[in-house]
Amino acid sequence: MSAVSPRARRVWLQIHKVLGLALGLWFLLMGVTGSLLVYYRGLEARLDARLREQPGVTAPAKIAEVHRTLVAAHPQRGTGWRIEVPPRPGEPVTARFLKPVETQGAYFAPLLATTDPSGRTLVANRFWGETPGTWIYDLHFSLLGGELGVKVVGWGGVALAATLVSGLVIWWPARGRWRQALRLRRGVSTVRRVYDLHTVFGALGAVLLLILALTGSALALPDLVKPMIASVSPLTPMPRPAVPPPPEAAGPRRDADAAIARAVQAFPGAQVRWIDSTRGEIVARRDPRHFSAGDTVWQWMHPLHSGEGFGPAGRLLVCLCGVLPVLLAVTGLWRWLDKRRARHRTAPRLPRVLPVSPVTEGVSR
Repeated sequence: MSAVSPRARRVWLQIHKVLGLALGLWFLLMGVTGSLLVYYRGLEARLDARLREQPGVTAPAKIAEVHRTLVAAHPQRGTGWRIEVPPRPGEPVTARFLKPVETQGAYFAPLLATTDPSGRTLVANRFWGETPGTWIYDLHFSLLGGELGVKVVGWGGVALAATLVSGLVIWWPARGRWRQALRLRRGVSTVRRVYDLHTVFGALGAVLLLILALTGSALALPDLVKPMIASVSPLTPMPRPAVPPPPEAAGPRRDADAAIARAVQAFPGAQVRWIDSTRGEIVARRDPRHFSAGDTVWQWMHPLHSGEGFGPAGRLLVCLCGVLPVLLAVTGLWRWLDKRRARHRTAPRLPRVLPVSPVTEGVSR
């Protein structure tokens, strides 16, 4: 028995049905692509041998060597490389050139250039969106629709959250009936089994799915969400490094590895993830130890959405959670079709009326 009154339950049930039917396919798509993206780098490496880790390599690549290889292979591109520092020796090193002329006008389509683990040999050149992993990423984040698609996904996440809340309200059991509400009953009909699968797994996964829906919306709609956070707790503006002086006035230029060493010295124990073209001077600093509450909330959006904030276990949980939308979409549609067929079977049947031919008045001839 539900804790919600019958009248309120009917209203919430109608909301849940309309949103579920309208968003079911999209919900399923977000779940499947989101699961794949948890391990999309591994997916890319599995499909492309050039991107796989090379066992036995113990020394990390020198990023300065990587940069020299990139410049030698792409002398026409100039500055603008963003190099991803691999977490382990033996992994290839990938850099992004954010604004290549080949994809000019695209919403996001950088060149992805990858060297071997030593950094001395360029092994792959690809454009974002042309590989399976990056294509799935675009499908999940923007429905392949650029900036407009990102906004659609963001608002879709809000609608998905409303669908989950309405489902929870419908399901919410009365006091003393929680154990029964969370139990899959045995020996029941297929119709009842489908209903149990939908409600029990929906209730068990609702909180995690809500987190994924809302954090995904926040990442897609930062211009809307950031002011909301800042109204409660201030957000520290992202630092904008000063324009570097001309080379002749700037003194000697540090290589990338010296810049990394300087950054690690400033933040002991931190892991460098990315490095851009730099002179190796610290021009701005954002220290998580001094974040406001708003800064902390915003910085947790992506780690929560991807599961990275809780390590391998968190990523696995988010990956498995992507199966839930498939289960809920299929069982929800099944349930709706069952009820629709039942209504047709129980609808009152009107007596069949046969057409009557006109009768000629008078005596038959």
